Amino acid sequence: MKNLLHVKGSPRGPLSISGQIAQHYLQAYREKHSDARIDEIDLWQEKLPEFDGDAAAAKVSFFGEPAMNAHQRTVYDELVSVFQRFDAADDYLFSVPMWNFGVAYRLKQYIDILSMPGTLFGWDPAVGYIGLLKGKRATAIYTAAIYSPGVPPAYGTDHTSTHFEEWLRFAGITDVAPVTYWASKVLPEPDARFAQACQEARAAALR
Repeated sequence: MKNLLHVKGSPRGPLSISGQIAQHYLQAYREKHSDARIDEIDLWQEKLPEFDGDAAAAKVSFFGEPAMNAHQRTVYDELVSVFQRFDAADDYLFSVPMWNFGVAYRLKQYIDILSMPGTLFGWDPAVGYIGLLKGKRATAIYTAAIYSPGVPPAYGTDHTSTHFEEWLRFAGITDVAPVTYWASKVLPEPDARFAQACQEARAAALR
């Protein structure tokens, strides 16, 4: 049985363009894996622990700084609990709208919570970071109202997909299918391009 985790990065509910495209992925995924277990995390409704000074102290304790105190250990255990839910998935679906040319802050918070040594990544001074999530696949749906590849800088820059896919590689996830629907408010034929993105999402689910 397959386990899929859908991480919703937009707060717009049914009005979310990335969320609408994601529904086409989910429909195709259910068609292929009728017994799949699908978990959904709405980052705007989920109660996430803060990544604060105690969380940072817990993280750097793995790099030779002072060992965690009792409170920091409790904080670390909360972060591990979030990670375990994430790690339970075989496949990932991320809805990733562009916010100010990067990822939305709740998605960035989730990334920071997950990115702990010993869970998401290892470290070897001789080789650098080592991603620990092996044999998993991800699909990332990227949307933007104005930006599209090749536009002048005045129309924005894509720090969304570049940052997000670099983080996936850092985690050890190399099988990544990007689905894009750029410049929904300015480029011509938005309906045709939206339909194309939905088709690409279905193909990603069936790959």
